Amino acid sequence: MDIIDIIRKRRAIYPNQFESGNIDNSIIKLLLENANTAPTHKLTQPWFFKIYKGKSKDILANEMIRSYEELYGKELISKVKKKKIFEKCKQSNCIISVFMKRDSNNSIPEWEEIAATAMAVQNIWLTCAAYNIGCYWSTPKYCIKMNRFFNLNNDEKSLGFIYLGKFDHSKVKPKNRKSINQKTEWKI
Repeated sequence: MDIIDIIRKRRAIYPNQFESGNIDNSIIKLLLENANTAPTHKLTQPWFFKIYKGKSKDILANEMIRSYEELYGKELISKVKKKKIFEKCKQSNCIISVFMKRDSNNSIPEWEEIAATAMAVQNIWLTCAAYNIGCYWSTPKYCIKMNRFFNLNNDEKSLGFIYLGKFDHSKVKPKNRKSINQKTEWKI
């Protein structure tokens, strides 16, 4: 695929759509290397990642449920919600936790650090499309309760999870989007 095809085929592919098969660690490393080339103001490079494969996904799923319970109350998490969290993790070959570390000098606004991290995620997503890997970025509110589990410092923040699994992107159909002409005003 060329870059235009990759950009237009990039979609949220949910774990229940993933096909069986292992994503080789060398491909995951390539995803992260491409993430690391994202634009970043003053080269703060605020992103960092933690990778979960195999049994570590179960540990992560249990912590997600515990954090959900802590945020909303144990009585508000149903068996269905617990099962859904476990299934998303089980159906994924790999889960990448996404984090942002603030510039120690606070030399740029936090939103720019978040935007840079989002661009790193977009690089992961585009690389996934090129390598027939399904990708879904989830940003659940309960991430704020997982700082201790992730061993985060006060200047670090969880920005969610990228679920990965094998997926044939030739199956992706274009989405109907509003024309760019409706969103553009030319000042010539």
